[in-house]
Amino acid sequence: MKVLITLLLIFSPLFSVFTLSAAEQAGTIFKQLAPSLYQIRLIDKASGEKSTIGSGFQITADGLIATNYHVISGHAQYPEKYQIQYLDHQGNKGELSLASVDVINDLALVKRDVPSPMAFFSIADHAPTKGEKLYSLGNPHDLGMIVVPGTYNGLKKESFTDKIHFTGSVNSGMSGGPVVNKAEQVVGINVATSGNQIGFLVPHDKLAKLFNEYKSSPPETIEQQMAEQLIANQKAMVDTLLTSQWQPKMLGYGIIPTIDVPFIRCWGESNTDKQDALIQSVVANCAMDEDTFIDNNFFTGGIEMQFQYMETSKISDFKFYHLYQRQVARAVASNKATKDDVTEFACHHDIVMPASSKINNKSILCTRNYKKFPDLFDVLYLGLSVDRDTQALISHFTIAGVEKNMALAFTKQFMESVSWK
Repeated sequence: MKVLITLLLIFSPLFSVFTLSAAEQAGTIFKQLAPSLYQIRLIDKASGEKSTIGSGFQITADGLIATNYHVISGHAQYPEKYQIQYLDHQGNKGELSLASVDVINDLALVKRDVPSPMAFFSIADHAPTKGEKLYSLGNPHDLGMIVVPGTYNGLKKESFTDKIHFTGSVNSGMSGGPVVNKAEQVVGINVATSGNQIGFLVPHDKLAKLFNEYKSSPPETIEQQMAEQLIANQKAMVDTLLTSQWQPKMLGYGIIPTIDVPFIRCWGESNTDKQDALIQSVVANCAMDEDTFIDNNFFTGGIEMQFQYMETSKISDFKFYHLYQRQVARAVASNKATKDDVTEFACHHDIVMPASSKINNKSILCTRNYKKFPDLFDVLYLGLSVDRDTQALISHFTIAGVEKNMALAFTKQFMESVSWK
C-alpha cells in the first residue's frame, strides 16, 4: 500500500502538468480559430425559428464555409421552406447560400457575403498518424462554441464510405465543425457519435475534393449534383458486391450466399432449442450498418439480405404451407421514405428455377422509383421455395437507390446463389 501511495504521489504532479498543457493548447487553438467558426442554423421561414443547428468553418477568405450536408438538408430539399443562416463568435447573424454538396460523405459548402478578406481554416495535405492528438470544434447542444481534445484511431473498417474513428465527445450541434491537428490544419469534419467517447469524422480529403470540384466546375443544380453522386456511389457499391467472392453457406438443408466484404455484417438466430415448436426455424441476416441521408424522412444507399430455413414434422403439409406463405407480408423495404419521395411498389410474380441451382422458387420482384431522382429505384426481392412439402427456404433482399441494370445484375447473382443441399 505504501508503494502504491508513493507512486501516486510521484505521478500526480506529472499528470497535472500534462493535463494543463493539453488544456492550454486547446484554449490557444480555440482563441485563434474562433473568428472562422460558425453556428449554422436552418430557419423555418414561416415561423422564423430555428429548425436545426450545427457547426461550420470558413475555408476561403471570401466567405466559403464547410459544414455537414445533414445540417442544411432541409434547405437542399425544400429551399422555399427553409433559409440557411450563420451566427458568428460575436453574435452576428447573416444569410447563407448553398454552393455545393457531397451527399455521400455528408458535406456541404455554403457561402456568406464578406466586405473584405477574412481569416479561414487551412485543410491539411496529409492524414494524421494513429494516436495523434486532435481537437474537435463545434457547438454542442446550442451551448456555444467549444473545443474537445481527442485521438485519431484510423479509418472505420466496417464502412463502405471512409469515416475516421475519433476518441472524443462529438455531441449534437457539433456536426459540421472542424477537427484540427496541433498545427491548426483541418484533418476531419465532425459527423456522428456512437457515445462513450466514440465519434466519427469525415476525412479531410473528402472536403478537399468537394472544394476543388466546386472551384473548377460549380454544380448547375444541387438536385442534379445529388443524383450524380447517388448513382455513382451505388454503382461502385454494387460493382464491389458483384466482383467479390460469394461463399456458399449451409442454412438447415438450404444453401445461401455470404459476400466477402467488410461493410456487410451478418448475424443469426434460431428456435432449435424449443423442441415443442411446430416449425423449426433458422434465420440469417446480413446488412450494412450505414446508409445515405437525404432528409429526416428519406434514407437510401443501404442493402439488406435475409434468409430463413423452416421445417416441420408435427403439422400437415397444407398447414405448413399456409404458415409459410405468411412470410410474404413481412418483406418490406429496409430504408425509410415517404410518398413524397418514392412511388408505390410495382411487383412482378413468377415461378423461377435458376439454371445454376436446384430449387424452384415463387419469386417476387418489386421496384419503386425515386421522384426527384428518376434513374434510381428501391428494389425488393423475395424468393419462396415451392418444391418441398415440409421444408422451406426463404431468400430476401432489398437495395435502396440503385439503377435498373445494377438491380437486375444483383438479382440474377443472388437468385443463382440460393439452392438446396
